[in-house]
Amino acid sequence: MACTTIMVGKKASYDGSTMIARNDDSPSGIFHVKKLIVVPPSKQPKTYKSVISKATIALPDNPLPYTATPNVDPSEGIWAASGTNDAGVSMSATETITTNERVLSADPLVESRKVGGKSLPGGFGEEDFVVLVLPYIHSAREGVKRLGEILEKYGTYESNGIAFSDEEEVWWMETIGGHHFIAHRIPDDCYAIAANQFSLDRFDFDDAEGAQKNYMCSKGLREFVIDNSLCLDASTSIKDFDPRHAFGSHTDADHVYNTPRAWYGVTRLSKKTHPELCGKGPEDDDIPFELTPDAKITVNEVKYILASHFQGTPYDPYGKGDDQRKGIYRPIGVNRTAVMCLHKNKKGKEPIQYLAFACNAFNGFVPFFPRVNKIPSYFSNTTMEVSTSSFYWASRLLGALADSHFHSNAIHIERYQEALDARTLEVIVKANREFESKKDRRILEKANEEIERIAKEETAKALDRLLFTSSALMKNGFSRSDK
Repeated sequence: MACTTIMVGKKASYDGSTMIARNDDSPSGIFHVKKLIVVPPSKQPKTYKSVISKATIALPDNPLPYTATPNVDPSEGIWAASGTNDAGVSMSATETITTNERVLSADPLVESRKVGGKSLPGGFGEEDFVVLVLPYIHSAREGVKRLGEILEKYGTYESNGIAFSDEEEVWWMETIGGHHFIAHRIPDDCYAIAANQFSLDRFDFDDAEGAQKNYMCSKGLREFVIDNSLCLDASTSIKDFDPRHAFGSHTDADHVYNTPRAWYGVTRLSKKTHPELCGKGPEDDDIPFELTPDAKITVNEVKYILASHFQGTPYDPYGKGDDQRKGIYRPIGVNRTAVMCLHKNKKGKEPIQYLAFACNAFNGFVPFFPRVNKIPSYFSNTTMEVSTSSFYWASRLLGALADSHFHSNAIHIERYQEALDARTLEVIVKANREFESKKDRRILEKANEEIERIAKEETAKALDRLLFTSSALMKNGFSRSDK
């Protein structure tokens, strides 16, 4: 999947929370239909079989409840995408990443195949990871370890990046070839952006093989790098290892599809604290992975970046600049985003999961309490049939209507998003106060139901305004009327 991920350490955020967020984007020409659900232990399988690879794995007996945003059409698998479990641990999987032929020749991806007339399964991948890991972990660090064990034993058929967070830490994990992996704890005072490329640009093997304070990796990775001559940093040793140089790609396609997104995000967030970014362009291969921000990062700032289309640059497809540069780079807020979730975890507070469906440039962003028994039907009962009774389909319609007359409809989208943000956050704040004194989860479910009511109301208003404006601006309009 083509996605963009943002991670924020607790000292880089506005309120001391950790945050991980990702646009789950469908492939070109496809629009995956999604929903938000809670998976109780009774619905978690005991034995899991991947639809894509046919690989099978027995699962532990003690799953935690967790949220997920699976595909409504299960024919290609679950694709749970992201969620928060009952221990307050969050996971987002996956960010499809690129690698190179040197890595793949040394540790090939595990693909399903036939040997001697017998079908052999492949490994596990994006379709599977959340279901295999999230119900069984009690910290972000445990998430890396569990998924790492699965990768080492079963392998994977694709290259991916995975984010984990709890109230203290954020970890970023990237697969290397079929069985190896690398992981790094995002520093508390930093944020990081991943955009479909191998992202990590520094690594400490001594820590990964010892205390694992900030780094983890698969067994034997150091030897794998040395034996296959993967270290490309001529002036440094394996102690100053740059994994992006070793494991990543730097192709012409990356410069159009991937690096411009990272460039836009970091130049918006860190231009003052890192003035060296001003000399970098959208096709630069050395954009830093993790940086300190100019200001504390808010939920709305993360949403803005994940909704962005190169505003303020000559590359904005909706801009008024040079037509030869408009739209030449792939935006972060692309038209085929299926779902975007932001997971916010803060010590002493209930975790919050934010949800947005369809194109982020036009959709609403809704907060939920994830540690509940059920999700309101407006968000959970999506079907494959287009209907304004579903937040997913209503969000798709908002985008299609607004895009056709972007500048005329922009004010309607702005007012919709602002009203939805303010009203739903008010519900969250009030419910948090009540829950802190009573510790009754029914308070959280009631708050989610109130958020459903607000989302229905504000989305219906926005659809009405957009439909009127776009109808009035249809190309077959005519100024003379009969009455």
